[in-house]
Amino acid sequence: CSAIGEDSHRFITPDEALKHPARSLRLAGITLPGEPALTGNSDADVVLHALTNALSGLSGRNVLGVRADRLCLEQGITDSAAYLALAMVDLQETGWQLLHVSLSIEAARPRLAPWIEPMRERLAALTGLLPDQIGLTATSGEGLTAFGRGEGIHVVCLVSARR
Repeated sequence: CSAIGEDSHRFITPDEALKHPARSLRLAGITLPGEPALTGNSDADVVLHALTNALSGLSGRNVLGVRADRLCLEQGITDSAAYLALAMVDLQETGWQLLHVSLSIEAARPRLAPWIEPMRERLAALTGLLPDQIGLTATSGEGLTAFGRGEGIHVVCLVSARR
């Protein structure tokens, strides 16, 4: 069986960056230093959010929204890996075994090629898969969308699993 998830966030503005100087860009559970952060209540890790949404599609139990808001806004847990961990528990409780994750990132910036392998390794560690069970590609979008113009990042995720 397969399920799809997606997410997108815009980059913070220079004024927002002044208000939150410690905020950094997080993708797939790793920090990309020197890059503008994305907006959101959490760390706005758009890769982990898309994956969490795809896993929620399999289990039928939504994590992002009410459950993640409780963790973030009430308990101060802003690391999106915590939301993914909930989705992984839901997957196990509903009898699914994750087989493969495929992610496609659309972003004009930053240049993601140097980060693909570290992101795959981190995603493997977070999901219990091997790095070769994680497909991760990136495209600049050729300026056709807001993401291709460098205004934010968009991610689509497809997961495969079996019962």
